[in-house]
Amino acid sequence: MIPYALILSALLWRRPPVRRERKYERPASNGPLRVLVIGATGGTGREIVQQALAQGHQVTAFVRDPAKMQIEHANLRVAKGDVLDYATVESAMRGQDAVLSALGHKRFLYPNKIQSDGMRNILRAMTACEVPRLICETALGISNSIGRLGLPHTFFILPLILQFYMWDKLRQEELIRASDRDWVIVRPGVLTNGPARGQYRHGPEVGNYFWPVMISRADVADFMLKQLRDDTYLGMAPGLG
Repeated sequence: MIPYALILSALLWRRPPVRRERKYERPASNGPLRVLVIGATGGTGREIVQQALAQGHQVTAFVRDPAKMQIEHANLRVAKGDVLDYATVESAMRGQDAVLSALGHKRFLYPNKIQSDGMRNILRAMTACEVPRLICETALGISNSIGRLGLPHTFFILPLILQFYMWDKLRQEELIRASDRDWVIVRPGVLTNGPARGQYRHGPEVGNYFWPVMISRADVADFMLKQLRDDTYLGMAPGLG
């Protein structure tokens, strides 16, 4: 279990956000991109796929079970694979301009490394295939955002229910930070299935210590897609709410 002393000490510590300079050429300011969506059948992943297609992008949806990908579109390719199987990740990665990862799982109560081991394969394949840009969804409440998900989550839900899940997300973030890709880590608050509002807060100071911040998966997808061409948060981990 996460020690409460660790939570309390983290509330008093803030690593200042530092914007990193872009290492690779920014995608063109207009025109479609070729994007690989990891976790495309999850709640956020489906929203990313739908919105990316609506914006005219060429989308590859990376899924374990293609039958769950119920979206049909001329610009959509469904790639069957597993993030823990490097060969399938590399195969789907070839020819992409960017990766949008909404990788997650429902094994909350058991120790696992699905997200971190999967991200290790994603980053390795990005390097091998020379894909420069990664936009990855994690969550408020880890690393220097601990405490920003409100009291109930900070002191009860995270340490008692989501401890293994969040520790693996932390390991996932550490791998991304250590990589040589151009990346943005996106940390949403409590996710809802509501419609896109287009009005949400974003930045390193999003969240508060008392009550949870909420945001729809549709708005998370909107923000993630905007990061394909925006360098504002390059090398940073803005919160969303």
